[in-house]
Amino acid sequence: MLFMVHATDKPGALDIRMANRPAHLDWLTAAGPAIKAAGPWLGSDDKPAGSLLIVEMESGAALDAWLATDPYALAGLFQSVEAAPYKWVFSPPANLNP
Repeated sequence: MLFMVHATDKPGALDIRMANRPAHLDWLTAAGPAIKAAGPWLGSDDKPAGSLLIVEMESGAALDAWLATDPYALAGLFQSVEAAPYKWVFSPPANLNP
C-alpha cells in the first residue's frame, strides 16, 4: 500500500536538518524500492521547511514503526507529521505495484 507522508519542520530548525541529513539519506537508501519519491519541501525563502515522502509499506502500523526510526524524527526536527494512504493515478513509476 502506498502512503504519502508530509512532515513539517519546527521553526528555526534548519541546523538540525542539515546536521542529520547524511543519516536521513542513509535511512532512505536502506529502505530501497519502498521509497517511491522523497525530498524536502521548501519555505518561502527556498530553504527546506519539511519533508514529503511517498512510500510503499504493508500497513499503517508498519509505516509508523519505520517513521519512528527516521534520524530527523529522532533528532526532534519535526513539528508535525501527517501520513495517509495514497493512490498514484497520473504517471506512476514503472516499479509501482498497484
